[in-house]
Amino acid sequence: RANMAYWLFKSEPNTWSWEDQVAKGDAGEEWDGVRNYQARNMMRDEMKKGDLAFFYHSNCAEPGIVGIMEIVKEGYPDPTAFDPEAKYYDPKSDPDNPRWYLVEVKYKRHLKRNISLRELKALKAPQLQDLPLLRKGNRLSIMPLSKAHWDFLLGLE
Repeated sequence: RANMAYWLFKSEPNTWSWEDQVAKGDAGEEWDGVRNYQARNMMRDEMKKGDLAFFYHSNCAEPGIVGIMEIVKEGYPDPTAFDPEAKYYDPKSDPDNPRWYLVEVKYKRHLKRNISLRELKALKAPQLQDLPLLRKGNRLSIMPLSKAHWDFLLGLE
């Protein structure tokens, strides 16, 4: 795709792991439960079918990039927001005016090796200077990457 975009999706392994994602295979999976407006806007307005995303394990012994996913379905309302039994239920989200969105992603491939956050910080590479992942205080679970970021990170495999 000419206008392909690149992303990084963070997930805690005890919530949704890379192994969970891989097990879904080509069926893909809804990336649900995102409850941040900035991340929601990216899923709702910017992500397109065919975009690529790094899968990043966060809040674990060795946080880092472990694999690549593909966006297989563009943004639509997150059904967990409307389900009182769901972990991510939001009583203020109205099906007629949904507050939360998701995209569907599928496994594309493993990285040849895990690229750890520790390694990325230690590199002090000018190519990563404006990488959102390395920005102090960035808590976003989904972030956009430039083509230059994507290519540089893939080059670290």
